[in-house]
Amino acid sequence: MRFLPTDEQRAFARSLDAMLTAAGTPGIVRAWAAGDPGPGRALWARLGAAGMFALAAPEAYEGVGPLPVELAHAFVESGRHAVPGPLVETVAATVLLAELGDPAKRLPGLVAGETVATLALHACSPYALDADAADVVLAVTGDEVWLAPGHGEVRVSADPARRLAPPLPGGELLAAGTAVRAAARRARDWALLATAAQSLGVGLALLDRTVAYARQRTQFGAPIGSFQAVKHRLADTLIGLEFARPLLFGAALTCESGDLAAAKVATGEAAYAAARTALQIHGAVGYTDELDLSLWLRKARPLRDAWGTPFWCRARVLAGPTP
Repeated sequence: MRFLPTDEQRAFARSLDAMLTAAGTPGIVRAWAAGDPGPGRALWARLGAAGMFALAAPEAYEGVGPLPVELAHAFVESGRHAVPGPLVETVAATVLLAELGDPAKRLPGLVAGETVATLALHACSPYALDADAADVVLAVTGDEVWLAPGHGEVRVSADPARRLAPPLPGGELLAAGTAVRAAARRARDWALLATAAQSLGVGLALLDRTVAYARQRTQFGAPIGSFQAVKHRLADTLIGLEFARPLLFGAALTCESGDLAAAKVATGEAAYAAARTALQIHGAVGYTDELDLSLWLRKARPLRDAWGTPFWCRARVLAGPTP
């Protein structure tokens, strides 16, 4: 099995990194958290034009996929830059609608980045992420897919840029029957992959920022990064992230349910450990909202539990292949 990315995959990741660096995502995240989705929607359109959402859709629906490995690379970059919005949910909605033949006729807009979608699988959670900023709110209940007429009360999470709301009941029934369950499982698998990739990106960003801080902060006349205890903590964090990386891209290659769950739990735990390390080494300044580090710190724990808690993921690994 080949884990090294191709030249094309590296170039795609570099192009997204350059675009997101130039976009100044910390300001976009703060605006999104304050209830202003305008800058985030503008960035969303640019991501769509770059082909990010097309990776999850087949050519029949104006996509270029399915290309799960490329999608994993893209979502690592989205995590590294803390891009706000229901990116994972839009990918899951794209997969769900494509599996069902696009009954809502929304796939061209999703693929192009013109439409923002969110999705609630009631087998996972009754809430949809950022439903207040989405154009399309989908709800899957049992064997039915509904286009919800709106959303209920918005609830904040540990990450101010991640808001949760239940889809309102009723609306338009898009599909029903046993095919819905299979499509929902496929959508959840892609959500697991995308969330795992985001978690890895968040962990890498936290480590990079913490290493940079350890080099510049001095104590007793020396950079704290030269202290053995700090070196060991940073090394342990790096090892956790680097051990999770091949699980992520191995799962992207196989798309097996157990591999995806293993990747999700490994990247989620590694990113959460990176957040704890970052907070400890930054000290009291790490608690301040003004420091951009907080934008990544607050993402690690919600991503760890999104689309499958560590307990659920481990149980899925132990259960073996899904028949």
